[in-house]
Amino acid sequence: MANTKSAKKAARQAVRRTVVNKARRSQVRSTVRKVEEAIAAGDRDTALAAMANAEPALVRAAQKNIVHRNAAQRKVSRLAHRIAKLDKK
Repeated sequence: MANTKSAKKAARQAVRRTVVNKARRSQVRSTVRKVEEAIAAGDRDTALAAMANAEPALVRAAQKNIVHRNAAQRKVSRLAHRIAKLDKK
């Protein structure tokens, strides 16, 4: 339990930030899932459209420290690579 005034405030802020971060993380996962579903269906145009939403969402999440920046870039890279492979089939 927090003892000092500043520690109590920090605990309150942490609760608020957790709620906001959960919502942002959920939104990022949803956008990534849409890209993965389009890739699984083999629909390149839908995958590209979904990727146009997913990439900025991942980058923003990385900037806000919701996901690690390297993890976000890795995810973007792997999704882009999978979309590029759709064209070759």
